[in-house]
Amino acid sequence: MNIDSNTSWNEAGKAGLVFGLFSTLCLSLKQLAGLSGSSALTITASAILWAVEFFGCIFLMRRYLIRMRDRFSADMADCKSFGKRTALLSGLILAAAATYFILKMPSEETNKLIADATASLGSEERLRFAKAMDSFPLVFFFIQWFYCFIYGTILSSILSRYIIIEDIFKGGDDKL
Repeated sequence: MNIDSNTSWNEAGKAGLVFGLFSTLCLSLKQLAGLSGSSALTITASAILWAVEFFGCIFLMRRYLIRMRDRFSADMADCKSFGKRTALLSGLILAAAATYFILKMPSEETNKLIADATASLGSEERLRFAKAMDSFPLVFFFIQWFYCFIYGTILSSILSRYIIIEDIFKGGDDKL
């Protein structure tokens, strides 16, 4: 059964909001760990939160795909489409939050990062690098959004296949 586009977008919007807020929460906690001043705490917290976010998104995607399958009798194509739409919308939320954090980074910290990155460059390359830094938030936004979309698309493609197979074999021979 194919689900109509409006229903799919509506459900993907709800799921995308949950995914986006979950990922933004993990990102915020990473930022808070960075404010501690301890590099060991920052690295440890970032690694743990990355794993929580990575596996949490797998868990959430599986949960929402099963919900989609059961609630709307969705087939594999519907689940893939739903997953892509969810990834697109959640990526938008996470990319906006990550870009916001970059824009709100203190200028002295930003200047230190630029100085460290350009220490071995000549004056002309430093000037080009400084010009490129002006467009960095915009470029970062689109890269983050694209990454989230690709990750979610691949994840939903893999999971939708297994979720439909699970449903076929759940009831025994009577469904075959």
